[in-house]
Amino acid sequence: MSDDVSVNLEEYEQLQRHALSTVPSVNVRMSGNLPNTPLAAATIAFLLGSVFCFGLLTFLGGFSLWWWTTYQLGFFIAAWSAFHFGEFAVTAGWNLEKCSVESFLLDNGSMYHIANGSAVLEYIVTLYFIPSFKTRAWVSILGMIMVLLGQFMRSAAMIHASTNFSHSLAFRKLESHRLVTDGIYAWCRHPSYAGFFYWALGTQLVLQNSVCFVLYFILLWRFFYSRTRTEERTLVKFFGDDYVKYRDRVGTKIPFIP
Repeated sequence: MSDDVSVNLEEYEQLQRHALSTVPSVNVRMSGNLPNTPLAAATIAFLLGSVFCFGLLTFLGGFSLWWWTTYQLGFFIAAWSAFHFGEFAVTAGWNLEKCSVESFLLDNGSMYHIANGSAVLEYIVTLYFIPSFKTRAWVSILGMIMVLLGQFMRSAAMIHASTNFSHSLAFRKLESHRLVTDGIYAWCRHPSYAGFFYWALGTQLVLQNSVCFVLYFILLWRFFYSRTRTEERTLVKFFGDDYVKYRDRVGTKIPFIP
């Protein structure tokens, strides 16, 4: 019996070290709503890639046969799918020990999906009834710049922090944990949060959604204010005065969150 257990543990450890593994080698909170298998990861990646191609072709004018297939909606769809694929890809490339099917961040809570659905609904309804509200190209261009910069900030933060980054808050300090204060973290204290904040607001500028832009700003600000306060209390416990000095020196780059 002990030999069987030993063999199973060895197989499990080998699976964790495998490049195609979706089994985290550290303790990561999992919701269990998605099957954590390579097949599931491959299927999701394929579907996200297909959605991205549809969005990109729509953005470039490849599906201009219908009134709703605009460059604005095409960019939004492409940006959304690229974001979720990028979350998994960066985790797999630079933080493999925490990589799972949930690294796609598709199981991100009902409010997240309601927010995205509301954005598409506002755009479609406004485009149909008041199309003149979607004609300010400079607003969409500004939004695209924000989306690209926000995506760069978030991905750069995840890559630079590497194994010190986690999609969920850590309340127990591991031996491998270190305080990252260089790279993009020398300029912004929470670059992954700031990146998503501007990415999300940028998508609403692309769609020229005035209602969702305001709602996104309020909801995201409340979420990140609460999240940073909770996280920073833990970081002070982890790193003491080193984090306090870093916090005093470097801002979040999110409005009204010091």
